[in-house]
Amino acid sequence: MNEELVIEGIRFQARCGVTPDERQRPQPLLADLTCACSVHDAIQSDNLATTVDYARVVQRVIDVGTAHETALIEKLADRIVQVLLAEFPVERITVWLRKTAPPLPDVTGSVGVRLTRLRPRVSAAGPPSLAPSPFLTANVHMIPQGKVLDLATGQGRHALYLATCGYEVVGLDRDADALRTLARTAHERRLSNLFTQTVDLERHPETPPGLGDQEYDGIVVFFYLFRPLFPSILQALKPGGVLIYETFLIDNHLQHHHPRRKEFCLERNELLHATNRLRVLSYQEGPQPAPPHAITARLVAQQSP
Repeated sequence: MNEELVIEGIRFQARCGVTPDERQRPQPLLADLTCACSVHDAIQSDNLATTVDYARVVQRVIDVGTAHETALIEKLADRIVQVLLAEFPVERITVWLRKTAPPLPDVTGSVGVRLTRLRPRVSAAGPPSLAPSPFLTANVHMIPQGKVLDLATGQGRHALYLATCGYEVVGLDRDADALRTLARTAHERRLSNLFTQTVDLERHPETPPGLGDQEYDGIVVFFYLFRPLFPSILQALKPGGVLIYETFLIDNHLQHHHPRRKEFCLERNELLHATNRLRVLSYQEGPQPAPPHAITARLVAQQSP
């Protein structure tokens, strides 16, 4: 592919440095990006919706760069690239990330790193896509820095994305094989901040397991519904912690006959009632904006500080 989007001179302040003193104050960083992506549709349509929105790319670089402390600029550069690969339709990204005022008296220019990463290839017979939900990528900035629980994580498309964003992530599921796959993927991607735990959440419906007491800064739940677990979810959120939840609405069962059992679908406004102790930051019911356009309930809510 010979088509590229080029963005030069993205400026932001980040806490990046080996020593605690260097990380104490944000310092200026500069990033240049080269993204290999098709521009054919954009040329034909002259419509922003058919191409990569460079303004959104710039904002995500700034969001990721300023969200967490890092010791090494190499780690921060890799984190930026992985997030962009997860959120945008690009095949290859090169980032040149550098400190423009390094704490080195003998250096008059900048110091940094240049990384190139390719989108992983998955064969038609391979595992399902590990791309995160657009609802999560649009709202991940709402989760405070810290520890996040991915409930019923499966092979961990959301756990991997959250770990890439710099969160300490716990992926919880009853499928031990899926968790082994997730652990291998995390190891291959050098994500040492992702942990897994095998738990059958539905083994004792009358006494569902606890998830901790104010343990998590964020909890994400996607396409999983076990109603007795809602009190444990709310109890596990720290003050100020954020819940991001999306699953099928009853309308999806009625119109598309999926899931086959309607008890696996939320009734209209049920998610609001189940989480009424939280402050609602965003709530929607209806078709997803992206394919396959399933009809879902989507919630972002925050525990009282």
